[in-house]
Amino acid sequence: MSNGWFESVAEAQRRARKRLPSFVYGALVAGSERGNTLRDNRAAFDELGFAPRTAGQSDKRELETRVLGQRMSLPVIISPTGVQAVHPDGEVAVARAAAARGVAVGLSSFATKPVEEVVAANPRTFFQMYWLGGRDDMLRRIERARRAGAVGLIVTLDWSFSHGRDWGSPRIPQRLTVAEALRLAPGSVTRPRWLLAYARTGRLPDLTVPNMAEAGAPAPTFFGAYGQWLATPPPTWEDVRWLRERWDGPFLLKGVLRVDEAKRAVDAGVSAISVSNHGGNNVDGAPATIRALPSIAEAVGDQVEVLLDGGVRRGGDVVKALALGARAVMIGRAYLWGLAANGQAGVENVLDILRGGIDSTLRGIGRSSVHELDRSDVVIPPGFERALGVAETEPAAVARETATPRILAEVND
Repeated sequence: MSNGWFESVAEAQRRARKRLPSFVYGALVAGSERGNTLRDNRAAFDELGFAPRTAGQSDKRELETRVLGQRMSLPVIISPTGVQAVHPDGEVAVARAAAARGVAVGLSSFATKPVEEVVAANPRTFFQMYWLGGRDDMLRRIERARRAGAVGLIVTLDWSFSHGRDWGSPRIPQRLTVAEALRLAPGSVTRPRWLLAYARTGRLPDLTVPNMAEAGAPAPTFFGAYGQWLATPPPTWEDVRWLRERWDGPFLLKGVLRVDEAKRAVDAGVSAISVSNHGGNNVDGAPATIRALPSIAEAVGDQVEVLLDGGVRRGGDVVKALALGARAVMIGRAYLWGLAANGQAGVENVLDILRGGIDSTLRGIGRSSVHELDRSDVVIPPGFERALGVAETEPAAVARETATPRILAEVND
């Protein structure tokens, strides 16, 4: 279509691949090591089916919900992703798209746009933090987010940034200097629309991270901030509790895959958890998030809000996650492909696709609201679930001990 509209997230991905230089696109689709977890995030959704109803459906369906205190037009949140070099407007375009479609946005500490600009574009902005630097450093970032007007905090713990990728990981430079631009030129000139978009701004893609800048100091590069993260000892549960006590608003802990850790998160006082494996970019071999979701939602879903991220590509995927206990899902690659394909309008397009898919799935299974969904709406094959961190004496462990290993198909994410 003349306006660049597309009808599926798969088409957005195809256009993104066609538009982006290989070193940019490769960074979007990469996963740790062999990519087993990356592929399973997607493949696991395909193993689940639906139990449709054929008559008596409501002619109107309710998609609205409330997540972390925010009223949302659909149960989808923009997940924070760093260094959005797929489009010059980056996180600001994404925030505007989310605001236009009535959903919240997460902003990464490693974003290329400052939190103040993103909050101005979408007042429903959650600021994401890694455990990085000392406690004084953490407090400075919290205060900046608070002053900017962020409505909540996302603390991400599911990241180890594996360099070992069997298919090769694209090199990301410290700064995109003229020399680096010349080195990357062969891959860029074959993608003239991406290059032209940046040429019109009069600047090269920015690989600095302004939300990590100290007062009066220049913003560090992505890898400068990454180096500081590497030098920081991993947080303890006491650190999580300490950080939560310094933020009096909604607090989401991202990266939980185990029941015992979900319970520790509740004890630490978090408002919500996201069942996450960082989109397959943490430990390769971790289960797909949708496999781990049911046992976690069953254990703590009555105490905190449970979200899910990883592998969501269709409205039907959102419905499956909600049926298995999630309050909402977070999307990452899907909206980045939309951003690459058509800027802000492309992100809005992706959200509209998910909205349409949720609505049509609800109609097909005879539900009038996302709040009515439960396990009876999905067909779960034997051995599908993975209950991690459950004592062997607990019923959930016994119920799931029939889970059998399976060979992951070599499919593209």
